Amino acid sequence: MLPDSQILLDLVSVKMPFGKFSGVVLCNLPVSYLEWFNRKGFPKGKLGMQLQTIYEIKLNGLEYLLQPLKGK
Repeated sequence: MLPDSQILLDLVSVKMPFGKFSGVVLCNLPVSYLEWFNRKGFPKGKLGMQLQTIYEIKLNGLEYLLQPLKGK
């Protein structure tokens, strides 16, 4: 598996570690929360990259790409 595919797998399995939506799987975070991060700044490191990625996916209507991965 390519490293890029691991990013997508993480989006359907990793849970938000803090804040209002602590414990929610990243792909299930509401767009409004991701928009807030986009305005205020995403966290540093891997989590920030994951949040930016799911934001771009939702912004561009590409959530359907994650559907096949949710069962893995």
